[in-house]
Amino acid sequence: MIHYTPYIPLFPFIAFVINILFGRYVRKGAALISIAASLAACAVALPAIAYVVHHGAYSVQTEWLLLGKKTLSFGVLLDPLGCVLLFVVTLIGTLIQVYSAGYMHDDAHFSRFFAYVSLFMAAMLTLVIANNYLLFFMAWEVMGLCSYLLIGFWSEKNSAADAGRKAFLTTRVGDIGFFIGIMTLFAGAGTLNFADLGHAAHLMENTPLLTAAALLIFCGTVGKSAQFPLHVWLPDAMEGPTPVSALIHAATMVAAGVFLIARSFPLFEAAPDAMQTVAVIGTMTAFMAAFIALSATDIKKVLAYSTISQLGYMVAALGLGGFAAGTFHLMTHAFFKALLFLGAGSVIHGCHTQDLREMGGLFGKMKHTAATFVLASLAIAGVPPLSGFWSKDEILAAAYTAHNPVIYWTLALTALMTSFYMFRLVFMAFFGKPRNPKIHAHESPAVMTVPLWLLAIGAVLAGIPGSPFMHHWFQNFLAGGVHAGGHAAGHGSEHVIIPFVVATSLAAAFGGIISAWFLYLKNPGLPAIISRVFRPLYTASLNKLWFDEIYTILFIRPFGAMSRALYRIDEQVIDYLVNKTGLATARTSRIKGWIDKHIVDGLVNLTGWTVQLASALVRLLQTGYLQHYVLIAFLGTIVLFFIELRK
Repeated sequence: MIHYTPYIPLFPFIAFVINILFGRYVRKGAALISIAASLAACAVALPAIAYVVHHGAYSVQTEWLLLGKKTLSFGVLLDPLGCVLLFVVTLIGTLIQVYSAGYMHDDAHFSRFFAYVSLFMAAMLTLVIANNYLLFFMAWEVMGLCSYLLIGFWSEKNSAADAGRKAFLTTRVGDIGFFIGIMTLFAGAGTLNFADLGHAAHLMENTPLLTAAALLIFCGTVGKSAQFPLHVWLPDAMEGPTPVSALIHAATMVAAGVFLIARSFPLFEAAPDAMQTVAVIGTMTAFMAAFIALSATDIKKVLAYSTISQLGYMVAALGLGGFAAGTFHLMTHAFFKALLFLGAGSVIHGCHTQDLREMGGLFGKMKHTAATFVLASLAIAGVPPLSGFWSKDEILAAAYTAHNPVIYWTLALTALMTSFYMFRLVFMAFFGKPRNPKIHAHESPAVMTVPLWLLAIGAVLAGIPGSPFMHHWFQNFLAGGVHAGGHAAGHGSEHVIIPFVVATSLAAAFGGIISAWFLYLKNPGLPAIISRVFRPLYTASLNKLWFDEIYTILFIRPFGAMSRALYRIDEQVIDYLVNKTGLATARTSRIKGWIDKHIVDGLVNLTGWTVQLASALVRLLQTGYLQHYVLIAFLGTIVLFFIELRK
């Protein structure tokens, strides 16, 4: 089955073609087509993953373009790192589509939704198995298009249309840097193949060119994975349907940015300055987003900022050299974050509101949704033995062994805030008394709750492969997927239990839960008092640190003013000159037309008339009678005779 790996993205792509062309005919069958395609991709992907586990990486390629002495090729690379994402995308993507069949059932554009989701899946799967940056970037850009289409899917709402444009334009900033980074790498190393990165990094180790290439490639991650300062698009992406939020924030788009760093890890290892930048940006993003999530009251916005924070965690881990830790958290996070978003969608489906302040007491009315949501919250909080505990502990261990106390304690504080804001959400939504008597909540149908329980299993068990009980099998498996030839798979300290780190992790997890319980269940009036006491901090969190306002002042308004000025110049100067030039040209052409018609054509016609008159006179002599010709010849002879006599 390994030889069918290149065809994995083809299944969802075929589903996209069928649904986009024949959606009006298949209607609700569009869901079955997309789900069947995803299951087919799973059926091919799982044996391929098993092959890599037992036999090592699989690679095949074909030459595409010759540029002087350099060759560009397309191909497939499935190594342990690729297997992790292939497993996550096919499995979680399929469950999200099953859930979507219930969530989007009454939508007027049902088939178009599944067409876009299938194209999204096809692009992500292509990215996962791509063997070079060129094919990777092509799939990357298709994903950007799909995110625009899905975030703005309900385009009749201005907020959704604006969010789609914001996501598309913001991520384009990072993509431009990514593309320049690819070209810089090609110019310096002469290759874009991932398998050659180790050799390329060795040739260019710690050079300014390699550092520049690594930082420019990292720009792609900053855009796609919503890292500071390009994080502002992701919270607004909540305007899309909730399954889209789960797909973007768990299985596809944001995961692609972290995957890019992991795939490029040999380059970053050989460029220490770039590596340090990655760690700092990731840490800043993790802390900042967690701080903003503390005051959010929209259930999806809380999860959006949680996603940004957790992505920051992964990026920081990779920047600290924790290749296995960052990749491990990417996998576990995909399960519990998909579960959280789908659980939030189930809450919205049952309550018809996203405002936490209007919820309360939902546990008794939505038992399946509530139970799975609590499990996912425990996982993201880092409560053992759930998956988040093992992966988050690995990241803290990477920070601890990097001997960077600032990053370590910042990430530990972020873990505390994560636990707090997640259980603030849980207690506000599912416990206590109902706050709005007009809301009559009901459980979602089985087509939505069954995927929740399947994802809950993943949220509980996904951490086991990387736990000490399995002798850190996950980390050892990943060691065969990095082509640096060094210690890129992760430092040895990641594979041992550090009591101090474990104690910090547990204190953060349970400290956040207990604090949320004390403030939102035990003393529900206390948060309002605290927000007044710490008014500046609360206001900063509530206003999302004013990033949107700052960007509006620094970029949106100046560019808006500049575009309006250029429009006026275009309309009043350029268009004026063009119009006057056109008017002058029209008048000149009319004059030229008159000269052509009355003078040039007149001379031509006069010549024609002269020839015609001469021919008429000559024709008088051509009577056809012999005696006339003899007479003319005789007269001519006499004339010639008299002319000769006069000489």
